[in-house]
Amino acid sequence: MNATAMAVALSLVSAAAYASAAVAQARLAGRTEPGTGVLRLLGRGAWWSAVALNAAGALLHVAALKYGPLTLVQPLGALTLVAAVPLGARAAGRRVTRTEWRGTILTLLGLGALLLTAGGSAPRETLSLPEALAVGAGTMAVVAGLSRPGARPGLRHAAESGITSGVASALTQTLTVSVTDHTGPLLSWRLVVVALLVSAFATGGLLLSQTAYRGGLGAPLAVVTLANPVAAAAIGLALLGERLQGGTASLLLALLGTVAAVRGVILLSRAQARTGALGDGAAAVPEPAGAAPSRVVTGSPGPRSGPVLRAEPGRAPVAGP
Repeated sequence: MNATAMAVALSLVSAAAYASAAVAQARLAGRTEPGTGVLRLLGRGAWWSAVALNAAGALLHVAALKYGPLTLVQPLGALTLVAAVPLGARAAGRRVTRTEWRGTILTLLGLGALLLTAGGSAPRETLSLPEALAVGAGTMAVVAGLSRPGARPGLRHAAESGITSGVASALTQTLTVSVTDHTGPLLSWRLVVVALLVSAFATGGLLLSQTAYRGGLGAPLAVVTLANPVAAAAIGLALLGERLQGGTASLLLALLGTVAAVRGVILLSRAQARTGALGDGAAAVPEPAGAAPSRVVTGSPGPRSGPVLRAEPGRAPVAGP
């Protein structure tokens, strides 16, 4: 199996793991009584199953970054949302809606077009220490600019989350390639600084996504899902020597694929928001005694940290991956 096929395979399994973890966490949230503490959650096997799935998704994503360029691996993160649709519908005991099918098909077609244009060679170049510091400083400047008071704070926080998560993945690739290729000492200043930046941006992306979803799920979910690969691909194209294959025709195909994927993600996000709203409305109707709650609300991937779950009214929130 060549490097490109390996990167795609690892990304697909990673997306499936993240989606399964999101559904598992949502089901656990639906069965958790109000006021349940974190210590009680830690004693439940379902919680640790979700943690294991999230950890597996993260490790698989890191491995994919070893074999494939950012322009290939990062867009495949949208498949987490695609995979969560049938899994969530099955867990909730409902059928996949027409809007969800349309969003899924458009997303898959768009990602297929992007796969045809992405560079196929395994990554070899890494960020130097000045480049990593410049990327970190530039990212913080963008986040600071988006954090200024203004309209649509949810969308701006979502953009911040997607950007920081994408940058964290780009820096993770530098860390992974440097360590596995043995191109220098493991405790060099460059790798230590890059590791610290990865931790900071990955954590920041998760916290920002939680903030973004306070005012609703649909539009912020789409912004997070789309800003992530854009930020990572920009670093890959500008600093890591990644290129699209096929010249002008390939660029046109990539643009068409991007438009299709964007439309698909927006449709899926709206469907997720609509499903969540219906679920919240259903919460006002008392359930029969002994009936098991079946509502599932899933969110988007984080920095390859997996989907973020929206807490349901009356339920104890379960932390996202």
